Amino acid sequence: MLVKDIMAKDVITVKSTDTVDTCASLLFNHNISGLPVMDDEGKLVGIVTEGDLIRRESRIQGPAVLEILGGLIYLDTPKKFMEELKRSMGQLVQDVMSKKLVTISPEASAEEAATLLVQNKIKRLPVIDKTGQLVGIVSRRDILNYLFPPGNVDDNLEKEL
Repeated sequence: MLVKDIMAKDVITVKSTDTVDTCASLLFNHNISGLPVMDDEGKLVGIVTEGDLIRRESRIQGPAVLEILGGLIYLDTPKKFMEELKRSMGQLVQDVMSKKLVTISPEASAEEAATLLVQNKIKRLPVIDKTGQLVGIVSRRDILNYLFPPGNVDDNLEKEL
């Protein structure tokens, strides 16, 4: 089975300049957990997830420091802390979205999609065609529905009982 056969084709997207509130509303109203982020030219530039929005309410761990004679020596890089702080205070999608993208072709197999999801510890894969356009999204749920079609799972359970 190919990704194009199991992916969701009507993908709800946001722009990087949309607000976090807009994202939360779309996620909630459409019962989804992530939104591809598009630029003004229609290219995929990121993804914003429930986790990205929840992160805004979490505590941020400051970098480990050693204080000697009134001076601070950073044991960890403060750069990561500053990036997390910026993300936690962001009001726009561009501030909170994940920019590290893992994508897949519509011609890839469902097995390849499952492997990418597991290896990268992610929940969804934007599906990009040869021209670089977003044509769909495949999620863990899509793969589960392919592996265990809803009607068949109940039938198999009844046979076991």
